[in-house]
Amino acid sequence: MKMGILALVLGYVMSQFYRAFLAVLAPALALDPGVTEGELATASSFFFLAFAAVQIPVGMALDRWGPRRTVSLLLALGGAGGAWWLAFAQSAGDVYVAMLLIGTGCAPVLMGSMYIFARNYPAAVFGTLSGVLIGVGSLGNLGAALPLSLAAEALGWRVAMGFLGCVTALAALGVVIFVRDPLRAEVPPGGGSWRSILRQPALWGVFIMIAVGYAPAATMRGIWGGPYFTKVYEADAAGTGTYMLLMGVAMTLGSFLYGPIERLIKSRKKVILGGNLMGFVAMSVLWWNPQPGLGLAVSLVTLSGFFGTAFALIMAHGRAFFPPHMVGRGVTLLNLCSIGCTGLVQFATRPIYEAAVATGGSLAGFQAIFGFLALILGFGCLAYALLSPDRTD
Repeated sequence: MKMGILALVLGYVMSQFYRAFLAVLAPALALDPGVTEGELATASSFFFLAFAAVQIPVGMALDRWGPRRTVSLLLALGGAGGAWWLAFAQSAGDVYVAMLLIGTGCAPVLMGSMYIFARNYPAAVFGTLSGVLIGVGSLGNLGAALPLSLAAEALGWRVAMGFLGCVTALAALGVVIFVRDPLRAEVPPGGGSWRSILRQPALWGVFIMIAVGYAPAATMRGIWGGPYFTKVYEADAAGTGTYMLLMGVAMTLGSFLYGPIERLIKSRKKVILGGNLMGFVAMSVLWWNPQPGLGLAVSLVTLSGFFGTAFALIMAHGRAFFPPHMVGRGVTLLNLCSIGCTGLVQFATRPIYEAAVATGGSLAGFQAIFGFLALILGFGCLAYALLSPDRTD
Protein backbone atom coordinates (compact mmCIF):
# COMPACT_ATOMS: atom_id res chain seq x y z
CA MET A 1 0.00 0.00 0.00
CA LYS A 2 2.96 2.33 0.47
CA MET A 3 3.59 2.12 -3.26
CA GLY A 4 -0.10 2.78 -3.84
CA ILE A 5 0.06 5.96 -1.75
CA LEU A 6 3.16 7.03 -3.70
CA ALA A 7 1.25 6.51 -6.96
CA LEU A 8 -1.63 8.59 -5.62
CA VAL A 9 0.81 11.29 -4.52
CA LEU A 10 2.30 11.41 -8.03
CA GLY A 11 -1.20 11.70 -9.45
CA TYR A 12 -1.95 14.55 -7.08
CA VAL A 13 1.32 16.29 -7.97
CA MET A 14 0.10 16.30 -11.57
CA SER A 15 -3.35 17.49 -10.49
CA GLN A 16 -1.79 20.47 -8.71
CA PHE A 17 0.39 21.15 -11.72
CA TYR A 18 -2.58 21.28 -14.07
CA ARG A 19 -4.37 23.77 -11.82
CA ALA A 20 -1.68 26.38 -12.26
CA PHE A 21 0.32 25.79 -15.44
CA LEU A 22 -1.71 27.97 -17.82
CA ALA A 23 -0.55 31.18 -16.14
CA VAL A 24 3.07 30.38 -17.00
CA LEU A 25 2.29 29.15 -20.52
CA ALA A 26 0.20 32.26 -21.24
CA PRO A 27 2.88 34.03 -23.36
CA ALA A 28 3.52 30.90 -25.44
CA LEU A 29 -0.18 30.16 -25.91
CA ALA A 30 -0.76 33.77 -26.96
CA LEU A 31 1.63 33.20 -29.88
CA ASP A 32 0.69 29.61 -30.73
CA PRO A 33 -2.23 28.90 -31.10
CA GLY A 34 -3.20 32.50 -30.31
CA VAL A 35 -5.14 32.31 -27.03
CA THR A 36 -6.11 35.63 -25.44
CA GLU A 37 -6.05 36.41 -21.72
CA GLY A 38 -9.83 36.15 -21.53
CA GLU A 39 -9.84 32.80 -23.31
CA LEU A 40 -7.11 31.62 -20.95
CA ALA A 41 -9.28 32.49 -17.94
CA THR A 42 -12.17 30.61 -19.52
CA ALA A 43 -9.98 27.58 -20.20
CA SER A 44 -8.71 27.50 -16.62
CA SER A 45 -12.26 27.76 -15.30
CA PHE A 46 -13.22 24.76 -17.46
CA PHE A 47 -10.68 22.65 -15.54
CA PHE A 48 -12.36 23.49 -12.24
CA LEU A 49 -15.91 23.22 -13.59
CA ALA A 50 -15.24 19.78 -15.07
CA PHE A 51 -13.46 18.78 -11.85
CA ALA A 52 -16.54 19.84 -9.88
CA ALA A 53 -19.11 18.36 -12.25
CA VAL A 54 -17.88 14.79 -11.72
CA GLN A 55 -17.47 14.99 -7.93
CA ILE A 56 -20.90 13.50 -7.17
CA PRO A 57 -20.41 10.43 -9.41
CA VAL A 58 -16.81 10.14 -8.14
CA GLY A 59 -18.09 10.03 -4.55
CA MET A 60 -20.61 7.35 -5.42
CA ALA A 61 -17.94 5.37 -7.27
CA LEU A 62 -15.54 5.56 -4.31
CA ASP A 63 -18.18 4.23 -1.92
CA ARG A 64 -19.24 1.52 -4.37
CA TRP A 65 -16.11 0.47 -6.28
CA GLY A 66 -13.23 1.95 -4.29
CA PRO A 67 -10.40 4.30 -5.27
CA ARG A 68 -8.30 1.85 -7.32
CA ARG A 69 -10.57 1.62 -10.35
CA THR A 70 -12.10 5.07 -9.97
CA VAL A 71 -8.81 6.98 -9.86
CA SER A 72 -6.81 4.95 -12.38
CA LEU A 73 -9.47 5.01 -15.11
CA LEU A 74 -10.23 8.72 -15.00
CA LEU A 75 -6.60 9.76 -14.52
CA ALA A 76 -5.49 7.77 -17.56
CA LEU A 77 -8.29 8.76 -19.94
CA GLY A 78 -8.86 12.32 -18.80
CA GLY A 79 -5.57 13.46 -17.26
CA ALA A 80 -3.09 11.93 -19.69
CA GLY A 81 -5.48 12.18 -22.63
CA GLY A 82 -6.14 15.85 -21.97
CA ALA A 83 -2.44 16.68 -21.71
CA TRP A 84 -1.79 15.02 -25.04
CA TRP A 85 -4.79 16.81 -26.59
CA LEU A 86 -3.35 20.13 -25.44
CA ALA A 87 0.04 19.25 -26.90
CA PHE A 88 -1.60 19.23 -30.35
CA ALA A 89 -3.98 22.17 -29.78
CA GLN A 90 -4.61 24.39 -32.80
CA SER A 91 -7.20 26.80 -31.37
CA ALA A 92 -8.74 28.09 -28.17
CA GLY A 93 -11.45 25.45 -28.61
CA ASP A 94 -8.82 22.70 -28.41
CA VAL A 95 -7.48 24.27 -25.21
CA TYR A 96 -11.00 24.25 -23.77
CA VAL A 97 -11.48 20.56 -24.59
CA ALA A 98 -8.08 19.69 -23.13
CA MET A 99 -8.82 21.48 -19.87
CA LEU A 100 -12.22 19.78 -19.60
CA LEU A 101 -10.53 16.39 -20.02
CA ILE A 102 -7.75 17.20 -17.57
CA GLY A 103 -10.21 18.46 -14.96
CA THR A 104 -12.24 15.26 -15.26
CA GLY A 105 -9.12 13.11 -15.01
CA CYS A 106 -7.77 14.87 -11.93
CA ALA A 107 -11.11 14.93 -10.11
CA PRO A 108 -10.81 11.63 -8.17
CA VAL A 109 -7.13 11.73 -7.16
CA LEU A 110 -7.26 13.72 -3.92
CA MET A 111 -10.67 12.33 -2.97
CA GLY A 112 -9.46 8.76 -3.51
CA SER A 113 -6.52 9.43 -1.22
CA MET A 114 -8.73 11.05 1.43
CA TYR A 115 -11.12 8.11 1.20
CA ILE A 116 -8.25 5.78 2.10
CA PHE A 117 -7.14 8.05 4.96
CA ALA A 118 -10.69 8.27 6.32
CA ARG A 119 -11.30 4.53 6.19
CA ASN A 120 -7.88 3.16 7.19
CA TYR A 121 -6.61 5.69 9.75
CA PRO A 122 -7.94 7.34 12.96
CA ALA A 123 -10.16 10.37 12.41
CA ALA A 124 -7.86 12.52 14.57
CA VAL A 125 -5.05 12.34 11.98
CA PHE A 126 -7.21 12.81 8.90
CA GLY A 127 -6.43 16.53 8.63
CA THR A 128 -2.71 16.04 9.15
CA LEU A 129 -2.43 13.22 6.60
CA SER A 130 -4.46 15.19 4.09
CA GLY A 131 -2.35 18.30 4.70
CA VAL A 132 0.86 16.35 4.14
CA LEU A 133 -0.53 14.90 0.91
CA ILE A 134 -1.55 18.35 -0.30
CA GLY A 135 1.81 19.81 0.76
CA VAL A 136 3.77 17.16 -1.12
CA GLY A 137 1.37 17.41 -4.05
CA SER A 138 2.02 21.13 -4.16
CA LEU A 139 5.37 20.29 -5.71
CA GLY A 140 3.29 20.18 -8.86
CA ASN A 141 2.30 23.76 -8.18
CA LEU A 142 5.98 24.64 -7.94
CA GLY A 143 6.73 22.73 -11.12
CA ALA A 144 4.11 24.83 -12.91
CA ALA A 145 6.16 27.97 -12.23
CA LEU A 146 9.82 28.54 -13.10
CA PRO A 147 10.66 24.89 -14.05
CA LEU A 148 7.83 24.83 -16.57
CA SER A 149 8.81 28.17 -18.05
CA LEU A 150 12.38 26.93 -18.50
CA ALA A 151 11.24 23.61 -20.00
CA ALA A 152 8.87 25.34 -22.39
CA GLU A 153 11.62 27.70 -23.48
CA ALA A 154 14.15 24.91 -23.99
CA LEU A 155 11.93 22.20 -25.53
CA GLY A 156 8.86 24.05 -26.71
CA TRP A 157 5.59 23.98 -24.79
CA ARG A 158 4.09 21.22 -26.96
CA VAL A 159 6.92 18.78 -26.26
CA ALA A 160 6.74 19.64 -22.56
CA MET A 161 3.00 18.88 -22.49
CA GLY A 162 3.51 15.57 -24.28
CA PHE A 163 6.04 14.54 -21.64
CA LEU A 164 3.69 15.57 -18.83
CA GLY A 165 0.96 13.41 -20.37
CA CYS A 166 3.34 10.43 -20.14
CA VAL A 167 4.02 11.17 -16.45
CA THR A 168 0.28 11.32 -15.79
CA ALA A 169 -0.24 7.98 -17.52
CA LEU A 170 2.54 6.49 -15.40
CA ALA A 171 0.78 7.66 -12.23
CA ALA A 172 -2.48 6.03 -13.40
CA LEU A 173 -0.63 2.78 -14.06
CA GLY A 174 0.88 2.89 -10.57
CA VAL A 175 -2.57 3.33 -9.02
CA VAL A 176 -4.06 0.32 -10.81
CA ILE A 177 -1.08 -1.89 -9.89
CA PHE A 178 -0.42 -0.90 -6.28
CA VAL A 179 -3.52 0.63 -4.65
CA ARG A 180 -5.64 -1.69 -2.48
CA ASP A 181 -9.24 -0.69 -1.80
CA PRO A 182 -10.45 -0.46 1.84
CA LEU A 183 -13.21 -2.87 2.86
CA ARG A 184 -16.66 -1.53 2.10
CA ALA A 185 -18.53 -0.11 5.09
CA GLU A 186 -21.92 -1.53 6.01
CA VAL A 187 -24.81 0.78 5.19
CA PRO A 188 -27.50 0.98 7.90
CA PRO A 189 -31.15 0.91 6.75
CA GLY A 190 -32.05 4.32 5.34
CA GLY A 191 -28.62 5.71 6.17
CA GLY A 192 -27.06 6.09 2.74
CA SER A 193 -28.81 9.15 1.31
CA TRP A 194 -27.42 12.59 0.52
CA ARG A 195 -30.09 14.01 2.81
CA SER A 196 -28.31 12.58 5.84
CA ILE A 197 -25.39 14.92 5.05
CA LEU A 198 -27.28 17.99 3.92
CA ARG A 199 -29.71 18.07 6.83
CA GLN A 200 -26.92 18.89 9.31
CA PRO A 201 -27.06 22.71 9.77
CA ALA A 202 -23.56 22.84 11.29
CA LEU A 203 -22.11 21.77 7.95
CA TRP A 204 -23.41 24.73 5.98
CA GLY A 205 -20.82 27.13 7.32
CA VAL A 206 -18.15 24.58 6.41
CA PHE A 207 -19.61 24.30 2.90
CA ILE A 208 -19.45 28.09 2.41
CA MET A 209 -15.93 28.40 3.83
CA ILE A 210 -14.52 25.61 1.70
CA ALA A 211 -16.31 27.06 -1.33
CA VAL A 212 -14.46 30.39 -1.18
CA GLY A 213 -11.33 29.64 0.87
CA TYR A 214 -9.24 28.26 -2.01
CA ALA A 215 -10.66 30.32 -4.88
CA PRO A 216 -8.63 33.55 -4.42
CA ALA A 217 -5.26 31.78 -4.17
CA ALA A 218 -6.08 29.44 -7.05
CA THR A 219 -7.27 32.32 -9.21
CA MET A 220 -4.14 34.38 -8.61
CA ARG A 221 -1.82 31.37 -8.98
CA GLY A 222 -3.57 29.86 -11.95
CA ILE A 223 -4.58 32.89 -14.04
CA TRP A 224 -4.04 36.46 -12.98
CA GLY A 225 -0.77 36.46 -11.02
CA GLY A 226 1.39 36.13 -14.12
CA PRO A 227 -0.43 38.77 -16.20
CA TYR A 228 -0.50 41.10 -13.17
CA PHE A 229 3.28 41.15 -12.82
CA THR A 230 3.77 41.24 -16.59
CA LYS A 231 1.43 44.16 -17.28
CA VAL A 232 1.74 46.24 -14.11
CA TYR A 233 5.46 45.72 -13.40
CA GLU A 234 6.65 44.71 -16.89
CA ALA A 235 8.22 41.49 -15.57
CA ASP A 236 9.79 39.15 -18.14
CA ALA A 237 9.07 35.41 -18.33
CA ALA A 238 11.80 34.50 -15.82
CA GLY A 239 10.65 37.17 -13.39
CA THR A 240 7.02 36.11 -13.63
CA GLY A 241 8.01 32.47 -13.15
CA THR A 242 10.03 33.41 -10.07
CA TYR A 243 7.18 35.38 -8.47
CA MET A 244 4.74 32.55 -9.14
CA LEU A 245 7.29 30.10 -7.74
CA LEU A 246 7.36 32.10 -4.51
CA MET A 247 3.60 31.90 -4.31
CA GLY A 248 3.75 28.17 -4.98
CA VAL A 249 6.31 27.67 -2.20
CA ALA A 250 4.07 29.63 0.16
CA MET A 251 1.10 27.44 -0.74
CA THR A 252 3.16 24.33 -0.07
CA LEU A 253 4.28 25.61 3.33
CA GLY A 254 0.73 26.57 4.22
CA SER A 255 -0.53 23.08 3.42
CA PHE A 256 2.07 21.57 5.75
CA LEU A 257 1.63 24.08 8.59
CA TYR A 258 -2.13 24.36 9.04
CA GLY A 259 -2.31 20.89 10.64
CA PRO A 260 0.45 21.41 13.25
CA ILE A 261 -0.96 24.85 14.11
CA GLU A 262 -4.38 23.27 14.68
CA ARG A 263 -2.86 20.71 17.06
CA LEU A 264 -1.03 23.49 18.89
CA ILE A 265 -4.07 25.74 19.29
CA LYS A 266 -6.50 22.80 19.66
CA SER A 267 -9.18 24.49 17.61
CA ARG A 268 -9.90 23.89 13.96
CA LYS A 269 -12.29 26.80 13.65
CA LYS A 270 -9.90 29.40 15.06
CA VAL A 271 -7.08 28.31 12.76
CA ILE A 272 -9.29 28.15 9.66
CA LEU A 273 -10.98 31.46 10.37
CA GLY A 274 -7.76 33.27 11.34
CA GLY A 275 -5.87 32.08 8.26
CA ASN A 276 -8.62 33.04 5.84
CA LEU A 277 -9.03 36.44 7.48
CA MET A 278 -5.34 37.06 6.82
CA GLY A 279 -5.89 36.14 3.19
CA PHE A 280 -8.79 38.59 3.13
CA VAL A 281 -6.49 41.32 4.46
CA ALA A 282 -3.86 40.62 1.77
CA MET A 283 -6.46 40.85 -1.04
CA SER A 284 -8.01 43.95 0.52
CA VAL A 285 -4.68 45.78 0.59
CA LEU A 286 -4.16 45.03 -3.10
CA TRP A 287 -7.72 46.15 -3.76
CA TRP A 288 -7.07 49.44 -2.00
CA ASN A 289 -3.69 49.94 -3.73
CA PRO A 290 -3.21 47.68 -6.79
CA GLN A 291 0.29 49.03 -7.49
CA PRO A 292 2.02 49.19 -4.09
CA GLY A 293 5.53 48.55 -5.44
CA LEU A 294 6.97 45.32 -6.72
CA GLY A 295 8.32 44.04 -3.38
CA LEU A 296 5.07 44.60 -1.49
CA ALA A 297 2.99 43.26 -4.36
CA VAL A 298 5.00 40.03 -4.46
CA SER A 299 4.71 39.75 -0.67
CA LEU A 300 0.93 40.22 -0.65
CA VAL A 301 0.33 37.77 -3.49
CA THR A 302 2.62 35.26 -1.76
CA LEU A 303 0.79 35.70 1.56
CA SER A 304 -2.55 35.18 -0.15
CA GLY A 305 -1.19 31.85 -1.36
CA PHE A 306 0.08 30.83 2.09
CA PHE A 307 -3.19 31.58 3.89
CA GLY A 308 -5.35 30.17 1.09
CA THR A 309 -4.34 26.56 1.77
CA ALA A 310 -6.62 25.63 4.69
CA PHE A 311 -8.47 23.18 2.42
CA ALA A 312 -7.32 20.02 4.22
CA LEU A 313 -8.23 21.41 7.64
CA ILE A 314 -11.65 22.58 6.43
CA MET A 315 -12.13 19.13 4.93
CA ALA A 316 -11.22 17.58 8.29
CA HIS A 317 -13.79 19.83 9.98
CA GLY A 318 -16.47 18.54 7.63
CA ARG A 319 -15.20 14.93 7.71
CA ALA A 320 -15.96 14.79 11.44
CA PHE A 321 -19.69 14.82 10.60
CA PHE A 322 -19.68 11.93 8.08
CA PRO A 323 -20.43 8.28 8.99
CA PRO A 324 -18.09 5.62 7.48
CA HIS A 325 -20.50 4.54 4.75
CA MET A 326 -20.87 8.15 3.56
CA VAL A 327 -17.21 9.18 3.57
CA GLY A 328 -16.77 9.05 -0.21
CA ARG A 329 -19.89 11.08 -0.91
CA GLY A 330 -19.22 13.46 1.97
CA VAL A 331 -15.69 14.45 1.05
CA THR A 332 -16.54 14.75 -2.64
CA LEU A 333 -19.49 16.99 -1.80
CA LEU A 334 -17.15 19.30 0.10
CA ASN A 335 -14.69 19.15 -2.78
CA LEU A 336 -17.51 19.98 -5.19
CA CYS A 337 -18.15 23.16 -3.22
CA SER A 338 -14.46 24.09 -3.31
CA ILE A 339 -13.62 23.30 -6.90
CA GLY A 340 -17.00 24.30 -8.33
CA CYS A 341 -16.89 27.72 -6.71
CA THR A 342 -13.26 28.16 -7.80
CA GLY A 343 -14.29 27.48 -11.38
CA LEU A 344 -17.20 29.92 -11.18
CA VAL A 345 -14.96 32.57 -9.61
CA GLN A 346 -12.36 32.18 -12.33
CA PHE A 347 -15.07 32.29 -15.00
CA ALA A 348 -16.43 35.51 -13.45
CA THR A 349 -13.03 37.24 -13.40
CA ARG A 350 -12.92 37.53 -17.18
CA PRO A 351 -15.95 39.86 -17.59
CA ILE A 352 -15.00 41.71 -14.40
CA TYR A 353 -11.51 42.36 -15.75
CA GLU A 354 -12.64 43.26 -19.26
CA ALA A 355 -15.32 45.67 -17.99
CA ALA A 356 -12.83 47.46 -15.73
CA VAL A 357 -10.16 47.60 -18.44
CA ALA A 358 -12.63 49.20 -20.85
CA THR A 359 -13.10 52.14 -18.50
CA GLY A 360 -9.83 52.43 -16.60
CA GLY A 361 -7.06 50.37 -18.23
CA SER A 362 -5.29 47.19 -17.13
CA LEU A 363 -4.49 48.43 -13.61
CA ALA A 364 -8.19 49.05 -12.98
CA GLY A 365 -8.89 45.55 -14.26
CA PHE A 366 -6.57 43.97 -11.71
CA GLN A 367 -7.95 46.20 -8.96
CA ALA A 368 -11.46 44.96 -9.77
CA ILE A 369 -10.28 41.36 -9.53
CA PHE A 370 -8.61 41.98 -6.16
CA GLY A 371 -11.80 43.56 -4.86
CA PHE A 372 -13.95 40.69 -6.08
CA LEU A 373 -11.68 38.09 -4.46
CA ALA A 374 -11.54 40.03 -1.18
CA LEU A 375 -15.33 40.34 -1.00
CA ILE A 376 -16.09 36.66 -1.53
CA LEU A 377 -13.44 35.63 0.98
CA GLY A 378 -14.78 38.08 3.54
CA PHE A 379 -18.30 36.70 3.04
CA GLY A 380 -17.04 33.15 3.55
CA CYS A 381 -15.30 34.06 6.80
CA LEU A 382 -18.44 35.75 8.12
CA ALA A 383 -20.69 32.80 7.26
CA TYR A 384 -18.25 30.29 8.75
CA ALA A 385 -17.88 32.30 11.96
CA LEU A 386 -21.65 32.52 12.45
CA LEU A 387 -22.85 29.09 11.33
CA SER A 388 -20.28 26.42 12.15
CA PRO A 389 -19.40 25.18 15.65
CA ASP A 390 -15.85 24.06 16.34
CA ARG A 391 -15.30 20.33 15.99
CA THR A 392 -12.28 18.18 16.85
CA ASP A 393 -11.82 14.40 16.94
